[in-house]
Amino acid sequence: MSTNNIFWISIFSLLLFTACSDTMGETDTTLTEVKVFVEPMDGKSIVLQPAASAAEYFEWEHAAIADGGPAIYQIAFDRADGDFSEPLYVAYSGNNGFENNITITHKQLNKITGMAGVGPSGTGTLKWTVFSSKGTRAVKAAAEQSLTITRLAGFPDEEIPVDLYVTGEGSEGGTDLSKAHKMKAIATGEFEIYTQLKGGTPFYFVSGVSGTPARFSYSDGLVKKEGSSEVTADGVYRITLDFNTGASTVTLVTRVSFYFSPQGEILFDLPYKGYGIFQSTETVTFKQEGWGRDERYKFRMFVKEDGGSAGEKELEWGTLNQTDSRPTASSPESYYYIKLMEPTQWDNKWKLMGDFDGNPAVYTLYLQADKPYTHSVTKP
Repeated sequence: MSTNNIFWISIFSLLLFTACSDTMGETDTTLTEVKVFVEPMDGKSIVLQPAASAAEYFEWEHAAIADGGPAIYQIAFDRADGDFSEPLYVAYSGNNGFENNITITHKQLNKITGMAGVGPSGTGTLKWTVFSSKGTRAVKAAAEQSLTITRLAGFPDEEIPVDLYVTGEGSEGGTDLSKAHKMKAIATGEFEIYTQLKGGTPFYFVSGVSGTPARFSYSDGLVKKEGSSEVTADGVYRITLDFNTGASTVTLVTRVSFYFSPQGEILFDLPYKGYGIFQSTETVTFKQEGWGRDERYKFRMFVKEDGGSAGEKELEWGTLNQTDSRPTASSPESYYYIKLMEPTQWDNKWKLMGDFDGNPAVYTLYLQADKPYTHSVTKP
């Protein structure tokens, strides 16, 4: 059981004990339990889908509170024969618990069903209910409803690789296993890479670069054992493989650029140099404002999802750690860490050192496996 679940079980136990203990004064009777569940219907069967957008909506009627004010809601899941004294999973409803509904992704439902002992592609039954609370009092809903869930075709824990690499004729390193491009482990069983691939030429994924590593590929949005994969055209691609759900995504990266906030425009592109590095040597002249020189910047990335067949979409690499000051030679590495987000003109930006005003600099974006995604601005 996860630390998060243990924490919430402790909270539930404390709240329920407080509500019932004679040593704490009179019991608060102004809060009643949730009486009606709206969605999903009791006994609903759900075949989970690997798409990131796939989700299930849960809703219930508000709990009655005699003296007014809102209740806080938490949804809880348990095994079919459980009594919710030790739920498998607990989460606040929408808006930090104030809404009488919650949307839970199929990916999360897949994890919860796995906690109940159901294997990949297997079908099992869960129960769910709602706890409402006000102050120190928590009340379990009178009803419990069931869901029959068919899990995603993920991999058993013992088959999920710890490391993963891209290799093969169509990859950057070719068939030389020692030159395989390592993928970034973004979570247990989840991998991501920005890499260059040759169109119409096979490549595949391996769990190591020595001996006889396990081999994987993807096809039709799913991770497969053995086999090989191809892209339709030469280019830089972002590939994600999720062994927990069996899902894969392939996105063509058409352009990575330097965005200058004071002018609200892209000044130059950073060509791909190999193994997750984008780099360009350019000169940026700060913009003169009434209050001084404006040097704020970030990066833009243009992509085409679905292997390059979708329309072009603009994204932004901005600050992972918010900052509003120029860096110095002693600034921590974390100053330069980056995060992918929706584009804006002014949010999530960095500032250039004064030395780079009107002078050449090397701008480098690092999207690599063994360190946080980051960037640097250095003298040539």
